[in-house]
Amino acid sequence: MAKTATLKRSAKAATKAAPKPAKAAVKTAARPAKSNYVLDEQIGFILRQVWQRHTMIFARDIGSNLTPTQWAAMSKLVETGPCSQNQLGRLTAMDVATIKGVIDRLTARGLTETSADPQDGRRLLVSLTRAGQQLAEKTAPLALAISKETLAPLDAKERETLLSLLGRLR
Repeated sequence: MAKTATLKRSAKAATKAAPKPAKAAVKTAARPAKSNYVLDEQIGFILRQVWQRHTMIFARDIGSNLTPTQWAAMSKLVETGPCSQNQLGRLTAMDVATIKGVIDRLTARGLTETSADPQDGRRLLVSLTRAGQQLAEKTAPLALAISKETLAPLDAKERETLLSLLGRLR
């Protein structure tokens, strides 16, 4: 029993001698500094929200059949006819890597094809296949309806003004 009492006293002494952990500092939320920057009023944020809405309408009406970038490439090929992948990227505002991926996926689906440029054998021209042309013809009315729905909250004059102003910001 004496041995047990000695062990208990030794444990108590060790506990008393051990430093107590410091109390955790109470964290208070930093008060945001007043700023003139309001995210909801910024053009980039507004454009992103409008783009997200437009993309949702596009996906709903066209489905997973085509992405907006694939449709842009196809519709531009309808407008211009065959052109180089590089030129198509410039016309659709896509960087080199993006347009290459878009054309690779469209080609894998049999919607586009490449052929040698008759004026410059070093360059390849991208064009729509018959299936690509048919899909573009079928999709064009849907794409017009999507644009119309995206702009539906605006009256005719507002739509014209918006498109004109956005064109100036390009």
